[in-house]
Amino acid sequence: MPSSALFNLKMREACFLQTVMRRRNNSLTVEHDTTVTTLQKDSAQSSPRLKHRQKAAPSKGRDNDLDTDAKTGMITGYRRRSRLLYRIKKLAVWLLAVYICIPFVVKLCPAIQAKLVFLNFVRLPYFIDLKRPQDQGLNHTWNFYLKPEGTITIGAWHTVPASLWKEAQGKDQTWYEGTLASGHPIILYFHGNAGTRGGDHRVQLYKVLSSEGYHVVAFDYRGWGDSEGTPSERGMTTDAVYTYNWLKARSGKNSVYIWGHSLGTGVATNVVRHLCEKATPPDALILESPFTNIREEAKSHPFSLIYRYLPGFDWFFLDPITESGIIFPSDENVQHITCPLLILHAEDDAVIPFHLGRKLYDIASSRSRKVQFIPFHKDLGYRHKYIYKSPQLPQILRKFLSDPNSQQ
Repeated sequence: MPSSALFNLKMREACFLQTVMRRRNNSLTVEHDTTVTTLQKDSAQSSPRLKHRQKAAPSKGRDNDLDTDAKTGMITGYRRRSRLLYRIKKLAVWLLAVYICIPFVVKLCPAIQAKLVFLNFVRLPYFIDLKRPQDQGLNHTWNFYLKPEGTITIGAWHTVPASLWKEAQGKDQTWYEGTLASGHPIILYFHGNAGTRGGDHRVQLYKVLSSEGYHVVAFDYRGWGDSEGTPSERGMTTDAVYTYNWLKARSGKNSVYIWGHSLGTGVATNVVRHLCEKATPPDALILESPFTNIREEAKSHPFSLIYRYLPGFDWFFLDPITESGIIFPSDENVQHITCPLLILHAEDDAVIPFHLGRKLYDIASSRSRKVQFIPFHKDLGYRHKYIYKSPQLPQILRKFLSDPNSQQ
C-alpha cells in the first residue's frame, strides 16, 4: 500500500476516535447536568418537608408538655378528692362516736337532762340590767325582790295598768304595792325555760296586758336571771306559790289570775292544783302553749328527733329526767283544778306540738265544763311564743275573764 494512502487511513481513524470521544464527553456532561438538576429539584422539594418537620418538632414538644400537665392535674385532683373523702370519713366517724356516746353520758349524768329542761343558763337577751325594766320600754314597772325561803331571793317586776303610766313616774315600791288593791285585776305570769323575765316576747305580752288594764307581776324562778339558788321543779313551785300568796295578801278584792307559758304551764298547774286542794283557787288559769307532762314533751321536742326511735330511748333519756325529780304532770293536775281554765295554742308550734295542748284540753274538759280551748291557725305564724301578736287576744281575754264559766 502506498504511504500516502496509509497516512490518510490513519488520519480518518484519528478523526473518528476524536468524534467518538467528543460524543462520549457530551453524553457524560448531559448526564451530569441532568443529575445535578434532579438533585437540585429533589432538594427544593424536600426543603419544605424539612421545614415542616422542623416546625412540627416544637409542636410535638408542646403537646407532650400539655399531656404531662394534664396528667399532673389529674393526679393532683385525685389526691385532693382523696384527702376530702378522708376528712369526710373521719368526721363521720367522730359524729357517729358522739351520737353513740351521748345517750350513755346522759344516762350516767342525769343533771345534764335537768340543765336541758330548764336552760336557765341561757340568759337571753344578754347584757340587760334586770334592775332597770325601763330600759325595755317598761316605764311603769317596778323591780323588787322576794324571799320565798330563808336563803333564796328571787327577782320580780310589777307592771301597772297603762292608765296609771303617768302617775307611776318617780314612785317607789310602796306606791306600786298599794296599787294592787286599786280595782284593776292582776295577772301573775310564769315564764318558760331559758331567758329571764326580761325576754322580748315576755315584755311584749306585759305591754299588751297592761294596755288592757291588768297589773302584771312576773318573776324569775330560783336559778334564773338575778334570782339565787338552783333550779328544780319543787323549788320553782315553791317560788310560785309564795309569790301568789304575796300578791293575794295585797290584792284586796281584786281578781288574781295565773298565766303560764311553755314550761311555766307545768309550774302553773302544780300551783293551781295545790291552791285548789287548799280551797283557795285563783280566779282563773290561762295556759299558753301547754304540754301534758314532761316525758311526753321531751319525746315530742325537736331535739329528740335523732334519738326518738332509738331502742331504749325512754331508758336513756326520759328516765333520767324523772330521776331528777322533774315530772310536771299537767295531765294529772288538770283533773284536780276547779277554777276556770283557758288554753291557748298555735297550730305551728314546733317546740310544744299542738296535739299536746289539744290532748290536755280533752283531759281537762272531760272532768269540768269550765274549760276553753282557743287554737291559732298555722297560717298566722305565731309558733311557740308569739300569740301576744294576735289582734283577737284582748277580746278573747275579756270574754273569758268576764264570764269564765262559759264555753267557746
